[in-house]
Amino acid sequence: MSKKHPIVAVTGSSGAGTTTVKRAFEHIFYRDGIKAAVIEGDSFHRYDRVEMKAEMARAAETHHNLSHFGPEANRFDLLEELFRNYGESGAGKQRYYIHSDSEAVHHNARLGTQLQAGQFTPWEDLPEGTDVLFYEGLHGLVVTEEDNVAQHVDLGVGVVPIINLEWIQKIFRDNAERGYSAEAIVDTIMRRMPDYIRHVTPQFSLTDINFQRVATVDTSNPFIARDIPTPDESFVIIRFKDPERLQIDFPYVLSMIHDSFMSRRNTMVVPGGKMGMAMEVILQPIIERMMDARRV
Repeated sequence: MSKKHPIVAVTGSSGAGTTTVKRAFEHIFYRDGIKAAVIEGDSFHRYDRVEMKAEMARAAETHHNLSHFGPEANRFDLLEELFRNYGESGAGKQRYYIHSDSEAVHHNARLGTQLQAGQFTPWEDLPEGTDVLFYEGLHGLVVTEEDNVAQHVDLGVGVVPIINLEWIQKIFRDNAERGYSAEAIVDTIMRRMPDYIRHVTPQFSLTDINFQRVATVDTSNPFIARDIPTPDESFVIIRFKDPERLQIDFPYVLSMIHDSFMSRRNTMVVPGGKMGMAMEVILQPIIERMMDARRV
């Protein structure tokens, strides 16, 4: 951890709601004039899209699970190296995983390359003079026998819907955006499950704050759900690992978010439609104190 060069890590699987918390941080950074080095977790995958398909085919031949949730498909060592270097000096290396053709056009124009969607950009130095490193992805607080990324994080935030809701969101996203069949999506969920249990779930015990969306409609069979529960059809459970250390002012937060309430001394519940607002109300004072500590 580093007061001079703090690291904020948002951890959650794709479709879990990490985009919402990323947007909340962007608003905070903009309002407070904070310059952030933004790191995408996908950039630390071990294989590009073509390589991953080939590796998965080889793994299937030997009845071996291989997924982006586990260490075999990621470079946890390079992620830990980045966090360590940034905490010590505010410097480090980054690259981008190109998700789409539009991203390929952007990076090719910037770098003078001819890369395609599914490939990585070359490694390059982080921008100079940043105030904070902001990571969003699958493994911001991952710990294995070989690597301990979590030890370098100053603020860890978990975003994790209840599992049935997460599956519903994945099924709908992969079908609508990627054209995958229901059978293919279920196969992916099954293949990823061992790595999810071993390497993603344990991170939510290390996070400082967890945002967990819980539907108030029936999601008992996510594989036949006809639509994704809306924010207004859900609550968000917010758990604070150590409210005193984070200096959470619960009376103030409760007064700012209508219909919120405390369910435990370290846990509050807010309406699903207020998730983004709750994130900003809770996180902005924490980030501002981190910035003040840099100046001491």
